[in-house]
Amino acid sequence: MSVTEAPPVAKHPGETKTSWWKGDRSEPVRRNLGLVGVLVALVVIGAVTRPELYGDASWVQNNVLTILQQASAIGVITVGMTFVIIGGGIDLSVGAIVALAGVWATTLATQSYGAGGMIFTAIAVGVGVGLVNGLLISYGRLVPFIATLAMMVAARGLAAQISGKQTQVSANSVINDIASTRVLGIPLLVYILAAVVAAGWVLLNRTTFGRRTVAVGGNPEAARLAGINVRRHTVLLYALSGLCCGIGAIMLTSQATSAQAAMANLYELDAIAAAIIGGTLLSGGRGTIIGALFGVLVFSTITNLFAINNLSTEVQNMVKGGIIVAAVLIQQFRYKSLTNLFSRVKTG
Repeated sequence: MSVTEAPPVAKHPGETKTSWWKGDRSEPVRRNLGLVGVLVALVVIGAVTRPELYGDASWVQNNVLTILQQASAIGVITVGMTFVIIGGGIDLSVGAIVALAGVWATTLATQSYGAGGMIFTAIAVGVGVGLVNGLLISYGRLVPFIATLAMMVAARGLAAQISGKQTQVSANSVINDIASTRVLGIPLLVYILAAVVAAGWVLLNRTTFGRRTVAVGGNPEAARLAGINVRRHTVLLYALSGLCCGIGAIMLTSQATSAQAAMANLYELDAIAAAIIGGTLLSGGRGTIIGALFGVLVFSTITNLFAINNLSTEVQNMVKGGIIVAAVLIQQFRYKSLTNLFSRVKTG
């Protein structure tokens, strides 16, 4: 059992269900339930502000599918970001990697190889850039913030150079149909998101790779003394993030039927924010894939709520910023911290 997931029942001798629920091991469960409560609250706000829309059952169903579809690409990218942050790093270049992978996959030369060639190119570019990030950080000893910031600028520049600062249209029907295809009434993009989330959950919670990720993020030196090749593992984490960016590039290209150097703008901030409010510690060593998914859904629902109420993007960004600050404060001042604070006040 990974330290990032709480057990369903009390396991330790003398531990009751009540004490387990109040302890640190149940914190991911409590946080996820809190995020579910936030989603419910957002739905209630939507129903109050636009009752004529929420009174239509078919509109509600289509709106839910729209939110899930809009969350699909950033959700896939967030899975990779969550692994990187749990491992003690940060990746500011994910948006730029998506743009570079999308532009490279939609060049005329690449499109001549068909859908398979486009998908392979996007994934190869994503993984390749991720490997460069990992090598710079692990073996070049660059701070993750600086290395990925430099890559963000360089990848955007290369994408603009390749595309000639023009929008490249995807002429491949297979790629374009990914966004419009539905299976059992659910968009194919949602299935892709579900598959990536499921694979990420298994990788983090049921494999040695996941346990090593938590160990490296929690205490790199202790992980090294325990026999973990911290440098190699860090490289793999950034390659995994790049893989998710490559998949996300194909998903976004399908939705827009095109790619450009400015695509996925500020996606790095959305992915980091979603991971944080989902319970991933910025200092590393703890986080959950399910929590990150809930974080993505919260932000997508907020975006949708603002859209149906015709509110400005500026107000939406201010609300997002407030949520991020609140999430970080909650991480720092959890239940035990508040209890200790109150105890010191009473004894003082």
